Amino acid sequence: MPQDPMDFEWSYWIEWGRERILWLLAGHLLVSQVSRLLVEKYKPWCLMVYGMAACWLLLGIKGFAVILLHAAISFAVAQFQLSLLTWLCSLILLSTLRIPAVEETKRKWYNTENEYYLLLFTVSVRCLFCTSFSLEYCWHASTQKSSHSFPWMLAYVFYYPTFHNGPIVNFDEFSKQMRTQEAFSVKTNLSILIVGIIRIFFWWCLAELMIHLMYIHALYSSALPLESASYWALGGLALAQVLFFYVKYLVLYGVPALLLRMDGLKPPALPCCVSLMHSFTKMWRLISVKSLTALLISRFTYRYIYVPMGGSQSSLLGTLLSTALTFAFVSYWHGGQSYLWYWGALNWLGVIVENGTKRILSISLIQDLI
Repeated sequence: MPQDPMDFEWSYWIEWGRERILWLLAGHLLVSQVSRLLVEKYKPWCLMVYGMAACWLLLGIKGFAVILLHAAISFAVAQFQLSLLTWLCSLILLSTLRIPAVEETKRKWYNTENEYYLLLFTVSVRCLFCTSFSLEYCWHASTQKSSHSFPWMLAYVFYYPTFHNGPIVNFDEFSKQMRTQEAFSVKTNLSILIVGIIRIFFWWCLAELMIHLMYIHALYSSALPLESASYWALGGLALAQVLFFYVKYLVLYGVPALLLRMDGLKPPALPCCVSLMHSFTKMWRLISVKSLTALLISRFTYRYIYVPMGGSQSSLLGTLLSTALTFAFVSYWHGGQSYLWYWGALNWLGVIVENGTKRILSISLIQDLI
């Protein structure tokens, strides 16, 4: 039975995975385990060299040079140790991805659109990694110079399991865990690998069943079936779509999360099932650090935007502003199209309404009435 071809993201990454990325991830796993067994002290540099080689192989010398240039510029600007200047640099670098002349030049480097999109996705995610390193440098460089050097930035930026599509691991977590030398057990790692592969294979089979049998995205691409459907049917389609999104990211993030564990690192928790969600705020992980999980950039925005701007600890106006800036950045990072700004505004409104209601219900008079 033919599959639903309308989910670009799933088809794109599965195709790349089968062709090259899974093989390169397997190579990373081999290098990682050998280095942990023989030269634990030099593991970060072994993985850095492998990641740079994999980038060169997949994106070519020009794609490799673009990522290296972004890292060098970010590191140079970070030397001023001004967070605002770092953010300005990051936004400028991110904006270069949307300049038509630059886009056309990069397209000419490759034979297919898929190759160009791989560069685009990779550089977008690398921008977050460069920003994370630079901000941590601004905050801690004077006390932790040895772990905030340019080689450590390259080890972080070119770490291959998270290279193309995330998930985002903040630099402070990455450096602390990578510098910690843990006892290495082949038997333990082998059991982690086998169990992880079985789980990911189950999720992949479930996603393939959904995309071959349900045709959710094909239905959404045509107005006729949506106009004739009942509200209950539309609600079911919406639920089916977000459930597929959840299962899809169990696979797309499950693979790098498994490799992170094999490297002795603690990966971000995988996304929670949307069917268990009853709170708008909890879904976006903006209030409690304990509930942060691995939605694409929620950990990043929480640490580098929401908290520095005051977050829930500031006044009502400060909370509104910090939440608005968080969603504005998410919308801009995803492309900045008009529908993304509407999406960000509606999500911001949902969070604000929910938290406003919670504040009202927490008033003692209202509690007494309830």
